[in-house]
Amino acid sequence: MKNKTPILIDSFLLILTIFLTSGFVLAQDHLNTDKDLVKSSTWYIAGPAEENQGTINAIREKEGIIRVTAKDNPVGEIELNVMITVSGSNDGRPTNLSDSSKFVSITYKSSHLTKLQAREGNNEGTGCVHGSSHPRVDIAASPKKFVTIKIPWSDFKQDGLSNGKLLDIHNLCKFNFVNYNPVSGAFLEIKSVIVQN
Repeated sequence: MKNKTPILIDSFLLILTIFLTSGFVLAQDHLNTDKDLVKSSTWYIAGPAEENQGTINAIREKEGIIRVTAKDNPVGEIELNVMITVSGSNDGRPTNLSDSSKFVSITYKSSHLTKLQAREGNNEGTGCVHGSSHPRVDIAASPKKFVTIKIPWSDFKQDGLSNGKLLDIHNLCKFNFVNYNPVSGAFLEIKSVIVQN
């Protein structure tokens, strides 16, 4: 009679390998469901900032941080924006977040108040809504140290009003970080923008 021990050991090892591999994949999938837009996405800039798009993204890729500084005697607003889903441009298809998504988490340092706009997708589903007003929240200044805040989706309101239209997280296109009244040297640094998915 042949010894069945090697066959049993091989079978056990095969089952154990499948089990551990499956668990690892599921755990990795779970860990990767949240998106950090600083790591994953190209950022865009408009307005009187010292940095341009190339500079911002070179620093992002090298140092893992977004850095924007207002020019001397700036005229107009500074708008820093990023798509929720990676796109080849500053526009693109909106993202449909799951019902379990409750917030965006941001780690930042800022010399002045920043408005965070959440832009929804257009009616055609091909890009972002442009013009008019957008659901938004205030991000308080924190000039001395980095802070992390969690902003519930329910805090985003049209025109910033408590009775304004709520944000549709199933049609979320991009974020705009806006300094409406920059002064010389005003800065915003962002280490992470994590969208709970």
